[in-house]
Amino acid sequence: MNLLRQNTDYAFRMLVGLGKRHGELVNVRELAEECQVPQQYAAKIMQKLHDEGIVESVMGPRGGFRLARHPAEIDLFEVIRIVQGPVVLNTCLLGECACERQGDCPVTGKLAGLQVIMEAYLRGITLDDLLAGKPVEGVTERTI
Repeated sequence: MNLLRQNTDYAFRMLVGLGKRHGELVNVRELAEECQVPQQYAAKIMQKLHDEGIVESVMGPRGGFRLARHPAEIDLFEVIRIVQGPVVLNTCLLGECACERQGDCPVTGKLAGLQVIMEAYLRGITLDDLLAGKPVEGVTERTI
């Protein structure tokens, strides 16, 4: 099972594509082709990102999409949440009503700790980091 879905990977690719264009309007067909994303997925993903204020769109023959915020203000966790919904390690982490055993389960606490680490890690990586090709702090070939 993949934690990140294919459409999230597509979203990352397209956001990097827009980020490389520095505010230039790019039509969805061109962006999809450039990022090797099926056009029907590209349009749906861009609409979600637009609805959440990550990208903006301009209508018309010279219209298209561009980033609505600076790449340093867009983190991976936010993009994942927008495109595929909540990212949780287990349903017991979705809230108090998610599991009847949550109060006395020895696993929930450990998973909750890992969930916090995962969220912080994803929030700590921005689109700006992806565009700059920055290595992730604390991660080396030895730790992978």
